Amino acid sequence: MLLDPDAENDVAYELCQIVGRAILPYRRTGEADRDGGDGTAVLFRDATGEYLLTADALAGVAPGEIGLRASVTEPAGVAPASVSVTLGEGGWVRRPEAGVAVLPTADLHRQAGEGGWAWRTQEVVDAIAADAEVIARLSAEPGSAFVLAHGVREDGSRPLEVAIERVVRADGTVRITADLPPGYVGAPVFGVQADADGELALHCLGLVLPGSDGHPVATFDRIRAALPTVGDA
Repeated sequence: MLLDPDAENDVAYELCQIVGRAILPYRRTGEADRDGGDGTAVLFRDATGEYLLTADALAGVAPGEIGLRASVTEPAGVAPASVSVTLGEGGWVRRPEAGVAVLPTADLHRQAGEGGWAWRTQEVVDAIAADAEVIARLSAEPGSAFVLAHGVREDGSRPLEVAIERVVRADGTVRITADLPPGYVGAPVFGVQADADGELALHCLGLVLPGSDGHPVATFDRIRAALPTVGDA
């Protein structure tokens, strides 16, 4: 569904209120800390547990770190600036067939407790994650898309941003039609569709993947199917 500009701005503002603290900056470290190593991760919760999700192409090749802005931890001034994430046991679990890397968050909460602080986050919940029916209703006709991400400024800062873009589905692939700035790979993509009563319903369509001339989206129907084998958070 394509909204008018005023309605798009209203949706973007609302998204920042309800899931802004689900969005975290992520960057690869060490050997892979170079152009293309900055991205975004998102917290997701379903009946099996809580997970941090990002693009497999970003997190599946090297260790990295999650940035911690002040609003996502408590008490103030106790948490470090970032926490490290490894590959393999206790770290990212790769799901390349779905396009994502998955991190059950139990160890993140353990690290916080040992450090004397706690996470103060929101999550994208299962109720708004798109299922196969929602994805099937997308078409080649562009619809409004909202990407919540931590961009990369010239000074290296990683502010939370919202990009209002267009999403299409063609040849079985969901795509953002525009090239997105650095830091947006792994970020969640939201869209709106009319529900059975004609009211607007918000859906998290999936995560931004690397691309040129736009970006493919790892859709949540496939992501959700990959989660139960990961284990409880």
